[in-house]
Amino acid sequence: VKILLKKLFISYSLFQIEVQSVKIDCKVASRFAHTVMTSTALNKANVSQEVFFEVELPKTAFITNFSMEIDGQTYLGEVKEKETAKEQYEKAVSAGQTAGLVKASGRKMEKFSVSVNIAANSNITFTLTYEELLQRRFGKYEIMIRVKPKQLVQHFEIVADVYEPQGIAFLDTNATFLTNELLPLVEKMVTNKMAHLSFSPTLDQQRKCPDCDSTLVDGDFIITYDVNRAKDIGDIQIVNGYFVHFFAPADLPRLPKNVVFVIDRSGSMHGKKMEQTLEALVTILGDLYEEDHFGLVTFDDKIELWRPSLSKASQDNVKEAKEFVKTITTVNNISGTLYSILTVLHAVDMLTAAKKNSSLPDHSASMIILLTDGDPTSGKSEIQENVRNAIGGNMSLFCLGFGYDVDYTFLDVMAKQNDGLARRIYEASDAALQLQGFYEEVASPLLLEVNLHYPDSLVNSLTNSHFRQLFDGNEIVVAGQLNDLAVDNLLIEVSAQGVRNIQITLQTIWDVMFPEQEYIFGDFTERLWAYLTIQQLLDKRDKCKPEESENITAEALDLSLRYNFVTPLTSMVVTKPQNDENPEDALIADKLSEGMKEVQLYNSHFLHFAVDGDPHFIIEIPEVNDALCFNTDDKPGTIFNLVREPLTGFVVNGQTIGDKKVEPGSKGHTYFGRFGIIHEKFNIRLMVTTREILVSEQGKHEELLWSKTSTVKHLNMELQVAKDHSLTVTLRNTVKCVIILHKVWEKHPYHQDYLGFYTVDSHLLSQSVHGLIGQFFHGVKFEVSEPFQGKDQDKPDATMFVKGHKLTVTRGWQRDFRKDVKNGENVPCWFIHKNGTGLIDGKLRDYIVSDLFKTF
Repeated sequence: VKILLKKLFISYSLFQIEVQSVKIDCKVASRFAHTVMTSTALNKANVSQEVFFEVELPKTAFITNFSMEIDGQTYLGEVKEKETAKEQYEKAVSAGQTAGLVKASGRKMEKFSVSVNIAANSNITFTLTYEELLQRRFGKYEIMIRVKPKQLVQHFEIVADVYEPQGIAFLDTNATFLTNELLPLVEKMVTNKMAHLSFSPTLDQQRKCPDCDSTLVDGDFIITYDVNRAKDIGDIQIVNGYFVHFFAPADLPRLPKNVVFVIDRSGSMHGKKMEQTLEALVTILGDLYEEDHFGLVTFDDKIELWRPSLSKASQDNVKEAKEFVKTITTVNNISGTLYSILTVLHAVDMLTAAKKNSSLPDHSASMIILLTDGDPTSGKSEIQENVRNAIGGNMSLFCLGFGYDVDYTFLDVMAKQNDGLARRIYEASDAALQLQGFYEEVASPLLLEVNLHYPDSLVNSLTNSHFRQLFDGNEIVVAGQLNDLAVDNLLIEVSAQGVRNIQITLQTIWDVMFPEQEYIFGDFTERLWAYLTIQQLLDKRDKCKPEESENITAEALDLSLRYNFVTPLTSMVVTKPQNDENPEDALIADKLSEGMKEVQLYNSHFLHFAVDGDPHFIIEIPEVNDALCFNTDDKPGTIFNLVREPLTGFVVNGQTIGDKKVEPGSKGHTYFGRFGIIHEKFNIRLMVTTREILVSEQGKHEELLWSKTSTVKHLNMELQVAKDHSLTVTLRNTVKCVIILHKVWEKHPYHQDYLGFYTVDSHLLSQSVHGLIGQFFHGVKFEVSEPFQGKDQDKPDATMFVKGHKLTVTRGWQRDFRKDVKNGENVPCWFIHKNGTGLIDGKLRDYIVSDLFKTF
């Protein structure tokens, strides 16, 4: 939970917004979690201030309620159909009112944020409620509570109550911020069916040190547990006419599996991606069981097999496979997407042929695991249909999408259509562990073709009751409604294929057990049923025929509105209090799919900025391996202000040059040919041209030449010239940047030498920094939708929300010349059209200045 002071009021210190209390109250009844986050803040300043309430909640959760209480008056959020809510949002934006979108972020969590203007010496209380069905993975359930108050809190408390009628097998707690001093403050009481946990540090116990105002409480508070299990049909709970059935029998033997690994080795996988993929694959091969069978297929613009057929996972075969994996290298092309599908079809043929010639165990699970970072630009539906027809329900397809350039929605739908699932692999130092973690989830199949049957005369509105497979450590959940509230037993039949018998059938007359009322919250089984039904309808919508989609969507929307869930079909509209400046502000809380993303950065040292070529502006965001880019189109000789920081008087201006000549009817190109760098506080001026570098400091002048490697060190400045390549400029406590020299053949009929400008470190510049690229030094928020077919067949378009604007952007490439000044390195980016309109503040003309050393 965060309370933030808006940057607009940066002159006021943060302690003038005092967080008086933070409480997180989580109640779990039969895996269904109901969490309420409450925070109260006081504006201690003598002026009104804007306060942000920001929390992160699990991606699998649905927000169900939000309210703000100000001076005794409560303002409630209202769940509406998404388009209706969006109209209200856009109306607020067009009226110049403050409006915001709440979007997803991170691997497991998504972010909810709202701001409101608070009068002097006034309190505000924020309350957010969300619900989720806890998923069993690796033999346990996990409750993750993220807490980031950013300051000491007078009354801080986390409370969790868990009630499981089956009995609690174990329950553990951990937190990323727990020190030896804080650990004893976690109070835990566990009985057979119930557990109570609390964590409530005092103000002094929260301090990082006795005299510190910073807090230790910053990170994830995690509760993990499992329930007792028997070798039967599981556990059933009934409340108010709705039932839920949990099925995960204990001690089932593992089925052998037949798996083909399909690995993308095209050029876009080059470098760290491929290193981590191969590292994980070597580990995964070592974890295969000897009764398993496996194959390896790689692809770029051709398909390569380790062996033409599946091999048993003997020690010798696994050893040879590992040696083959170590020889896999990327190929310098980006045409792997079509071949990824052809390779999947080839993997299907390998599994089908092995089954026909009886080289596989009779009772075994067949699967394909595809790893790619590709993005098909056309024919997606046809591709999915071809794969679905080829697989024919005889095996499962699991898709791993590496990074953010991959079309995750395409992979997700294709996996769901073939009884599998998709997972995004985030580009980070732990990507190999992510891959291994996914494999461990599917490494041990226990049952195939699981069918749960309930008497038609007694139940209705069932959620899915047929499942392709059950993996070790997971759980099957079915919910439904009873026709007769007075029913006292159910005849339940479960059939499945297991390792020892072709058919396993369990038939039980289940005596209904009703949970103890004091330990449950409201009608939790009904809400659990609604939650599960909506999730499954959304999955069904993704993989159904187009003519079926409308009815499925309508049913899911109806349930979302009826139960007040914020789902991908709905939004929560928060109408903020009226005041003189904003008559009625609207904010929308949206639920995004994994196929959409938001990037939100506050520290500029995570961002790289460049302007090079014809001028191409690039805002690189290494943390998510993405970038934004735009071009400027003006006549040669135009001088643009790139950076200005009024506190130090630091300024960077750049002047464009054109081609030597332009063919009639052709468009002329412009480039940067001169840069002027000023630091008024240090009395420093630099003029960098393609011919020379002129330095002026404290009235002393010096000339450096591109033709000679040299270094100049002064008290406040260091310059490093790499011969005919680059100039690195370091200004003390200000900035570090690199200017690249592009040398062109002197007798070239059209082109001439030009310069590129790159920032290396700009995080010391104040919040007031601006300019054509300076405005992005302290972060940019943007959200990008799923790509769609644009005008260019090879470059998909997408919708971007940035700075209150809705833009159509295009996926493309720009070049970074820092490492290779001749060829450059391709940087994938979202291209903003029309001179960056909508991304940059104002218009391009606003950044034109009259002189290379113009200051502000």
